[in-house]
Amino acid sequence: MQFTFRRDLPRPTPVSVIVLVADGARPDTLRAAMDAGILPALARLRAEGELHTISSVFPSVTGPAYTPFLMGLFPGTAGMPGIRWWDRSRAATRWPDFARSYVGIEARHADGDLTTAQRTLFEHVPASLGALTPIGRGLDPAQRVGYNWTFAVRAAWTHFRGDVRGWLMIDRDIGARAAERIRRERPDFAFCVHPGIDKTSHAASHTHAAVTDAMRIVDDTAAHIRADAERDGRWRDMHLWVVSDHGHSPVAHHEHLAGILADWGLGVLAHPWIFGRGRDAAVMVSGNAMSHVYLELDRPSRPYWPELAARWEPIAERLLERESVDLLLVPQTPNSCEVRARAGRGRAMIRRAGERITYEPLDGGDPLGLGGRVDAASLDAAHDACARSDYPDALVQILQLAASPRAGELMLSAARGWDFRARYEPIPHVSSHGALHREHMNVPLLLNRPSVRTPRRTVDVMPSVLAALGIDIPGGLDGTSFL
Repeated sequence: MQFTFRRDLPRPTPVSVIVLVADGARPDTLRAAMDAGILPALARLRAEGELHTISSVFPSVTGPAYTPFLMGLFPGTAGMPGIRWWDRSRAATRWPDFARSYVGIEARHADGDLTTAQRTLFEHVPASLGALTPIGRGLDPAQRVGYNWTFAVRAAWTHFRGDVRGWLMIDRDIGARAAERIRRERPDFAFCVHPGIDKTSHAASHTHAAVTDAMRIVDDTAAHIRADAERDGRWRDMHLWVVSDHGHSPVAHHEHLAGILADWGLGVLAHPWIFGRGRDAAVMVSGNAMSHVYLELDRPSRPYWPELAARWEPIAERLLERESVDLLLVPQTPNSCEVRARAGRGRAMIRRAGERITYEPLDGGDPLGLGGRVDAASLDAAHDACARSDYPDALVQILQLAASPRAGELMLSAARGWDFRARYEPIPHVSSHGALHREHMNVPLLLNRPSVRTPRRTVDVMPSVLAALGIDIPGGLDGTSFL
């Protein structure tokens, strides 16, 4: 049965918001394609509105990086600390759901794993449509494009065959179907994901011609939606935005992080082999340029480093010696995290007290390259302090993830050219993401009309959707409306 929105319900305005996610698009790549005339529909939106470079979240990976768009929350706040993570609350059970991997069938757990303290946009806006969204809480199955077993089998077949062109066919199909349903059903809010840029980047590099083809499909979807809206007289009241969840950078070396720890004599669990008891650590890789490392798995709740240092400090030091590791993040308390870097860049402590965030170099070090001590009175000031560094928004992003009770006792951000998963990928990755580097963290935000406030983060998208629709913005969000 075709789902039909209730149009007899009162609507405050005829405004609609359509968000197209160009998954994996970098702002420089998108801008260059627009400048070259390759993306005429997106270039037209830019001419009428704005193209911003904003900060994504840590880990910069699909799934966690969607919580800003749909919940206005950072991944740590939302309860999705990685695309893979270890759940201590389930570790004592016999059924193997104590480890999460949202790559594959376990993606069905995503909505249930998210915090219930905040509603999703789909829950705020009943007349919504979602296409290939990894977060769908609040959507009826009939409101989801590409949400059935037939499509799941098609996507799995495409993924495990490493069929890059197959993903472009999926993008084109889903984009066309979503555009048609937007024309026919006129939802107040629509969220349409195009995974092709990400898939082709992983397989062939972010500069490959296939990535250009994937961007053209996003452009075609935008053109289709706009043409329909102009013909029906809806364009004047429509917001059409294009955004990405993360960027990409070349990767030439793949570290089997779980295997390294096993070689050091530890009992290790890691996907896809997450069964067994009496193990010392769990390695949960995301992106694949980021990883959580969970220690002392028999503990029912997360320990912080002061409880662990006596036993585990030698392991932390050995990890930091690896060429693959750029930053080692060591949560000390729910509101503080030590940052350690390779190559003589030293250590620093990040602390949060309310809205104030401080960055205190230790022993003369400056691992984030911020030029010394930072004392930021607000989250926006902390963002701006990192804006020109190699680690955009790092102060806030490290703290939000370190505070999550679901995060690892150690968190690793990979060095350029490296990732942490050398096995079990259907396609050997030549481009990767997940880390704190600017190539992963900077993403485009294209608006078809000027903003009132300069957007800073992807987490600003959700409250801005609510503002555009005339819906009250709830307290407790991590983002701020740019409208």
